Amino acid sequence: MTPMAAQDPSPTDDQRTQFRDLIRELRQQSGLSLVRFAERAVDPLTKTTVKPGWIHRLESGEPVTPPQLPELRALAEAGGCDLEILQDAASAQFHGVDPVYSASGEARAFVRKTERLTPKQRAQLQAFLDTIVPAEGE
Repeated sequence: MTPMAAQDPSPTDDQRTQFRDLIRELRQQSGLSLVRFAERAVDPLTKTTVKPGWIHRLESGEPVTPPQLPELRALAEAGGCDLEILQDAASAQFHGVDPVYSASGEARAFVRKTERLTPKQRAQLQAFLDTIVPAEGE
């Protein structure tokens, strides 16, 4: 019999792999070795680089320091993908923040632990949002 935990398809926050999986996929699609991929990982604004050892540890599932914006831009350059995609994956894996997209796909929001909000906090959040974007007809 399989243990219940093994049947749960949703990973816990410390088991999230969205960013790791994305970097591995981008590197494999590029056909580049780990070293060549890292050589391409240079932030065009700050010239910050990403070391091959960090990428190796990430892909191997070893603990790594979450990437900052310059590293994310560098990895976007190396992988030829949009920065926002890397930001979403990094936010999910390292911070447990999941993007929520609107039906039109034009807008997104980041939701983190909303289940912990009290009804009063939800009402306050709604009131805040209403001040920024009034309801239709207002």
